[in-house]
Amino acid sequence: MAVWDDLVGQDRVVEQLTAAAAAAGATVAAGRGAAPVEGTNASLMTHAWLFTGPPGAGQVTAARAFAAALQCTSPDLALGGTPGCGFCDGCHTVLAGSHADVKYVRTDGLSIGVGDMRDLVMRASSYPTGGRWSVILVDAAHRLTEAAANALLKGVEEPSPRTVWLLCAPSVQDVLPTIRSRCRLLVLRTPSAEAVADNLVRRDGVDPETARLAALAGQGDIERSRRLAVDDQARTRRAEVLRIPLEIGDIGGCLTAAQRLVDTAKADAEALAETQDAKETDDLKAAYGATEGSKAPRGMAGAVKELEKRQKSRATRTRRETLGVALLDLLGFYRDVLAIQLGSTGALANEDQRQALNRVAQAGPAESTLRRIEAVLACRTALDRNVDPLLAVEAMTVALRAG
Repeated sequence: MAVWDDLVGQDRVVEQLTAAAAAAGATVAAGRGAAPVEGTNASLMTHAWLFTGPPGAGQVTAARAFAAALQCTSPDLALGGTPGCGFCDGCHTVLAGSHADVKYVRTDGLSIGVGDMRDLVMRASSYPTGGRWSVILVDAAHRLTEAAANALLKGVEEPSPRTVWLLCAPSVQDVLPTIRSRCRLLVLRTPSAEAVADNLVRRDGVDPETARLAALAGQGDIERSRRLAVDDQARTRRAEVLRIPLEIGDIGGCLTAAQRLVDTAKADAEALAETQDAKETDDLKAAYGATEGSKAPRGMAGAVKELEKRQKSRATRTRRETLGVALLDLLGFYRDVLAIQLGSTGALANEDQRQALNRVAQAGPAESTLRRIEAVLACRTALDRNVDPLLAVEAMTVALRAG
């Protein structure tokens, strides 16, 4: 299975990255860095890439596949084969996250600090230890603090030979102009529901009808569609969210629905913390050689405090992400309502909720639906500005009732 098989509906991007990986192989063979080699197509390769696209389109998947293709050591390459075979040691270790020359950066918190970025820039100044390239993949470049972004600029501005930066962000506007001007931009598109459904059937063994409904409900987010197809809890949470438009007949119903939505997000964060936080704390104590009942080794207290700080930040991010998914589901619901009211014949994201959609569509005019869509968007903006989640969601449900 080639490394590109996980990219759904991104044929143009795969073509560009495959050509760049082949050009990168030519530069390695010529004993050069990412600079062009005369007489080859090496100008297709560069030292910094920026992957953007809508949520769930697969920016990180594309970047990881490209990293694997850059490290590919398939013997078929000498015969003109395509980089990224998926079977050689280079591809396998990159995809497994264990390749020594591929650094994968993802923050569990709300931002990436300057200290972490300075360490990465220092790492980028060295040659690969065993692979063909030294690759640094930054999952969420839009989460860099201002100081961290300035530190990254130093690394991207003065690239080291055989070092490649892969940055992922929702849009080009989320990255500093000085950084994006030094990167080659790749924009992924929202994959079609048909392509996502086909992927679920082939890769996950989902039955075609379940795959079709999950792909529609995922609204182009591949991982979201996969969870809805295989995870009963994900489907249950979505069903609870889509009950909200039918439960806001009075103020009491609005407040109850808001409280339930926030409590669900909090429960998801706590469920993650129960397993992940405890394991991280135990691993840290074991690394310091701490034993139960004995005095804490020197330096461990500060390390535990720093870990707890990161875990608290991760819990906050998890709550926000859970609420964000719920708001996207609501947004999709009201978009479908608006489509019905306007007589659209296109596919609906919530085809399995057709009865509820018709009920809401018949209860008011399209103007009210537009105002409800605006209320959901306003709630998302409020959450981004650190408004208390319960207050933001209560304001939204009250506005949904008013229409």
